[in-house]
Amino acid sequence: MKYLFDTANIELIEKYANKLPIAGITTNPSIIKKEGKIDFFAHFAKIREIIGREKSLHVQVTTNTEEEIICEAYAICDRIDKDVYIKIPVTVEGLAAIKELKKDNFHITATAIYTKMQGFLAMEAGADFIAPYYNRMQNLDINSDETIMAFADAISRYNYSTQILAASFKNMGQVNRAIECGAQTVTLGPEIMLDAFKMPSIAKAVNDFHADWVKTIGDISIDKL
Repeated sequence: MKYLFDTANIELIEKYANKLPIAGITTNPSIIKKEGKIDFFAHFAKIREIIGREKSLHVQVTTNTEEEIICEAYAICDRIDKDVYIKIPVTVEGLAAIKELKKDNFHITATAIYTKMQGFLAMEAGADFIAPYYNRMQNLDINSDETIMAFADAISRYNYSTQILAASFKNMGQVNRAIECGAQTVTLGPEIMLDAFKMPSIAKAVNDFHADWVKTIGDISIDKL
């Protein structure tokens, strides 16, 4: 299983992308909006510089027709790099674009998935990742767990190379549940993961260990003994 950060914030990526076991970065126009007006290609070039080529970078198109999506995909890969995963919402036009872009070996993340039908069709179109929206499905009274399990079963049953990249989370409980249901990869806001480390019991355990060490050995680190 892999964790990705759903952010375009340079400061957060620089601070945590190598400290935590993060496998990549996902973004969309709403996430970019949080950063204000940016130099789009320079911004993503900087993100790539920080995370390197070994981590995946997912950048979403902004247009809605097959032709426009394909044009944006070429521009993204030409001006950032060819390893970028192009995020494409699963609509009729989006599926058509996915099929065409896969002919030229583009990396594709099919996104904005709410239904089993969308996920199944994206697999058949050749998407490398499908991104079901966990919390948003729940808000619409769609069973997120059942949907992800259906995707995992289809991938196993029919040998699709597609991976499930679950998205849209409000807490780590939802993230863990998505993984339990079969998502191989999840993307979440850095704040969700970081908040999980703020549990008082974790801090107490660390502080107790340190206090016991000081009482027994002294206020000195092991490497200074």
